[in-house]
Amino acid sequence: MTALARTPLLVFMLGSLTAFAPMSIDMYLPALPELQRALLTDPAHLQLTLASFFAAFAIGQLFYGPLADRFGRKPPLYFGIGLFAITSLACMWVSTVETLIALRFVQALGACAGVVIARAVVRDSFDGAEASRMYAAMMLVMGVAPMVAPMLGGQLLVWFGWHSIFGMLALYGSLVLWLLHNKLPETLAVADRQPLRLGHSLKAYGSLLKSHQFRGFALTSSVSMAGLYAFIAASPFVFMVYFGLDAQQYGFLFGANAFCLIMATQVNSRILDRWTPRTVLQRSLILQMIAGSCFGLLAMTGWGGFWALIAPLVIYTACLGFVLPNATILALQPFKQQAGTASALYGTIGSVSGAIAASVVSALQGQNAAVLGGVIAVCGIAACLRSRFLPDGLEQATPVA
Repeated sequence: MTALARTPLLVFMLGSLTAFAPMSIDMYLPALPELQRALLTDPAHLQLTLASFFAAFAIGQLFYGPLADRFGRKPPLYFGIGLFAITSLACMWVSTVETLIALRFVQALGACAGVVIARAVVRDSFDGAEASRMYAAMMLVMGVAPMVAPMLGGQLLVWFGWHSIFGMLALYGSLVLWLLHNKLPETLAVADRQPLRLGHSLKAYGSLLKSHQFRGFALTSSVSMAGLYAFIAASPFVFMVYFGLDAQQYGFLFGANAFCLIMATQVNSRILDRWTPRTVLQRSLILQMIAGSCFGLLAMTGWGGFWALIAPLVIYTACLGFVLPNATILALQPFKQQAGTASALYGTIGSVSGAIAASVVSALQGQNAAVLGGVIAVCGIAACLRSRFLPDGLEQATPVA
């Protein structure tokens, strides 16, 4: 194993890997109303392009985890990011929404390699609070994506049309692939690699799901994150069609929301010297539940209109800056020898929540604030209630023969 230090270059590279999902999702959000007209479709079908992305993002991680534990961290990256870049180019030429749904599925199968490998590299190289600080530093880089992506997507839409958004994603994938090939060392020693057998992989996943610690923290964070996924799926139609924002205004709203998430991750990394990750996680979930409930109440009653929704939405999103890094490190902490597999299953659980959230708002015709508010409120309450049953102590990983 190559020993790594928390350098700016490493943070940038791993943050860029985790940014594939927000780049792929957030950059084309301002173009959804234009895509609706260009592809002669409706909002419900376009929201399925998000649901298909989340579904493939969930499925693909299950394969990349064992591959990363068998062949090392870098070979799966080459395949995944290459697939992402090629599929992004293909998305430029779609003429039907059904084709876009299918291509987004394949695009996500490539994109999910990045987040699996990034978490595994951190687990290879860092422990405890230092790992949580590394996740927070990565989220600073990753958090730039949802700030910049919708604004960049809005500008590309205005100047070059929606096709150029997917061209930019292909360019992003190509540049990241070049950087990783030249600058990221392999962090998994040959002696630590696991056999690639279906039975072994299923047994490893079963062992993880039996772990109260892994299962509890993974489910808690995924339900919390599902509220943000619902916002991502519904917000272009809620804020651009229902409330009348243009593409640039929507991009600034989305970017400001993401900025608060970034700032929260940086506060999180500094308060871990005073409080444990578990304490920070549970307190932030209480605040998130309150914010989500307020957002739901205001959205469903219409009190205060558009401006009344901003504060609870921002607070809900900012709480994720405390929830995600702490839940991740607590879920993965006992599984150093299965870092790739544990990272994959953890990500799959989170992505399944995204697919469910996007599918729910699509099924409910989530084009107004009431539907979005109801889903966010339920997610905030459910995540907080789930956290009441999390284990207090650190479990020991069960070896997989």
